[in-house]
Amino acid sequence: MTSTATSGPLDGLSATTLLRFATAGSVDDGKSTLVGRLLHDSKSVLADQLEAVEHASRNRGQDTPDLALLTDGLRAEREQGITIDVAYRYFATPRRRFILADTPGHVQYTRNMVTGASTAELTVILVDARNGVVEQTRRHAAIAALLRVPHVVLAVNKMDLVDYAEPVFAAIAEEFTAYATELGVPEITAIPISALAGDNVVEPSATMDWYGGPTVLEHLETVPVSHDLTACHARLPVQIVIRPQTADHPDYRGYAGQIAAGTFRVGEQVTVLPSGRTTTVTGIDLLGTPVDVAWTPQSVTLLLADDLDISRGDLIVPSDDAPATSQDVTATVCHVADRPLTVGQRVLLKHTTRTVKALVKEIPSRLTLDDLSQHPEPGRLDANDIGRVTVRLAEPLAVDSYADSRRTGSFLLIDPADGTTLAAGMAGDAFADGPAPAPADADDEAWDF
Repeated sequence: MTSTATSGPLDGLSATTLLRFATAGSVDDGKSTLVGRLLHDSKSVLADQLEAVEHASRNRGQDTPDLALLTDGLRAEREQGITIDVAYRYFATPRRRFILADTPGHVQYTRNMVTGASTAELTVILVDARNGVVEQTRRHAAIAALLRVPHVVLAVNKMDLVDYAEPVFAAIAEEFTAYATELGVPEITAIPISALAGDNVVEPSATMDWYGGPTVLEHLETVPVSHDLTACHARLPVQIVIRPQTADHPDYRGYAGQIAAGTFRVGEQVTVLPSGRTTTVTGIDLLGTPVDVAWTPQSVTLLLADDLDISRGDLIVPSDDAPATSQDVTATVCHVADRPLTVGQRVLLKHTTRTVKALVKEIPSRLTLDDLSQHPEPGRLDANDIGRVTVRLAEPLAVDSYADSRRTGSFLLIDPADGTTLAAGMAGDAFADGPAPAPADADDEAWDF
């Protein structure tokens, strides 16, 4: 007898109890200090952690604790006073739980910002009030827009160093909002802060009475966030085929994986891609228990009516909502490797649990961050470049638009020689309001698969 699930695990209050967010900004804008202030003032720091920070600060000749040390854990980070790797921190307040990714500010570590923001529902972009919006600010805004992060907070930091002047904040907020809006960012909230002094981080500032909006923590606690992916296109990338062939289960054949999006039900007709074969779900096993329905992000095993040739990397989808398969994928990519990406280069494309051989067929354009113009036919993408790429695959692949599904619309380009990640790709249109460049006509004679 199977159990019937009538509601998802994210229904009700639990849908707003967890927020994943990332911080970004230029070098020395104060990201780690802001994170440290959030942890300290929200009483999320253990006594021994604070004692260790105080001890390290005294050894460096500082009279007050350097709260940035709460996140900068690598020795090189502490010695140089910078953030190098993504630092994940977990904390909670009575109103919400948080998973925070503190990302580096150096241009050469932009790839880490892509990693930290790829699963975030909100990004905090810091700006030094003395410097205003700089190129790295625009780059981080572009990445947040490309990754479809629904909420962006502009934290204008170091307001204490500009005498808490409202016109300085207003000018920066206006410039950034205009730029991010043009990128298609749906929601932008600007907050003037001093992470070092604690102004408008957790507690309202007594020196900026001209600002009547929320503090950073108040906004993080109240911003509406939906984790419900059950209404999205149902997708199950197969991770492994389970065939125990034991006396208790002589004929058991199950297809296991984590549901990337949507909901699957017993009795539903499904299609296996890229083969296109159809069958019916006869059973769903969840943690060894049969259920009638399962939803993202549960890890399940599907039992099917027919013995089809299914292996790791295949995608199980509802027959009435199946994506098209294609050997050409056009996407916007963030190039994260030191070596360039060039037209004609052989790569591997990793999409969910499937990895296929591919060739870089075309690089139609590279984004110019200053004015958001497209530099046509650059021929290559260098480290930290953002551009449009078309790749020809050795075999058909079912890739959703990234706008529809961040899980099944994303992929990685990998160097087949040493496994280095070259680029992170988002299939379909680039920005929310920007149409994708039309791909050039295919030249089939140039490809050997």
